[in-house]
Amino acid sequence: MKTIAIDIRLIGRNRTGDEAVFLNLTRELLALDQENQYLLLTDRREPAFLSELGRMLGIAGNGHAKIVSLQGRNRFVWNLLSVPLFLMWKEPDIFHTQYILPAFVPERTRIVAHIHDVSFAAFPELIGFSDRLFLSRLIPRTMRRADLLVAPSEFTRQEIASRYGVPEDHVAVVPNAIPSDFGRDLTATGLEAVRRKYGLPEKFLLSVGTMQPRKNLPFFLRAFASVRERLPGIRVVLVGSKDGRHYDADIDRVIAEEHLEQDVLFPGFVDTADLPAVYRLSHGLVFPSRYEGFGIPLLEAFAAGVPVAASDIPPFREVGADAAIYFHPERVAECAEALYTLSTDESRRESCIKGGSKRVSEYSWDKSARILFLRYEELLRQQ
Repeated sequence: MKTIAIDIRLIGRNRTGDEAVFLNLTRELLALDQENQYLLLTDRREPAFLSELGRMLGIAGNGHAKIVSLQGRNRFVWNLLSVPLFLMWKEPDIFHTQYILPAFVPERTRIVAHIHDVSFAAFPELIGFSDRLFLSRLIPRTMRRADLLVAPSEFTRQEIASRYGVPEDHVAVVPNAIPSDFGRDLTATGLEAVRRKYGLPEKFLLSVGTMQPRKNLPFFLRAFASVRERLPGIRVVLVGSKDGRHYDADIDRVIAEEHLEQDVLFPGFVDTADLPAVYRLSHGLVFPSRYEGFGIPLLEAFAAGVPVAASDIPPFREVGADAAIYFHPERVAECAEALYTLSTDESRRESCIKGGSKRVSEYSWDKSARILFLRYEELLRQQ
């Protein structure tokens, strides 16, 4: 029996993409691999939370998995002290984390580092100076030291290889996915309950995710403002936390300049259980990002049976193929026409919905966990 330690500290922080990735991949790995021991590292210690975490990961009765609480409620203590001490004590065969490696990892421990995207390298001007300095010094160390890098898309694999000189075969593409039951079993009563819970309007265009500058939400709002007279009754709902890190203050500025105060709603963070209903209630998803590593909301919209308008960037083409309406992420007029088409062209809407159903069927967390586990096995054979 080998020992695999996974940093699951993200789970429970109400973040969008990266939290979902570690939750779902870890859960599927535990279901798939009954031979090796898994140590799941968190900085949370509350009994109620740990019980719920175990339920989410499906480890009840699983003698091969254990949640380990370590002290260190900020990233510096976690990486400089808590995790290194634990790794020196346990010396696991594999340690899987994301982006930043601990200050020390035993030589025998194979390191797997998840790199969701390299937006910090592509658009450094969109993040704060301290974060830019922090990442510019520590990410190259991760690229050099990790035995395996994990990327969610072929686009991100190529970005890592080109920007950091990493051999492409040193980066495994493990696609993101969504839960297999996402968007299923939604009832009219349940939908209306979710509408009331979050104060959602009758007809709206939806955006889901963080509200960082690279998400390009001010651009989307300007495009909407330019076409709203042609879309009577349609409003905009931005799902995500305004209190999140690197909130784009231009969102508020554009709302004020374009007099969109009555047209744009901020329901805040939406509970995971409610998210499929929010998608289904929407008139369509708008995903205007300038840069992404994958694009989970595309799959969520496809699964919920709603059409998508998205920026024409490589990872979105990779995930969505021809199942979305694309626009250039810097051309407001082009985006405005995409919003109009998304909202009014029933034939195009139906075509996107049908194409989305086919695209989402190609992704699953089970399939992705199997890809990852095969790479784990390769690393274990090298010991």
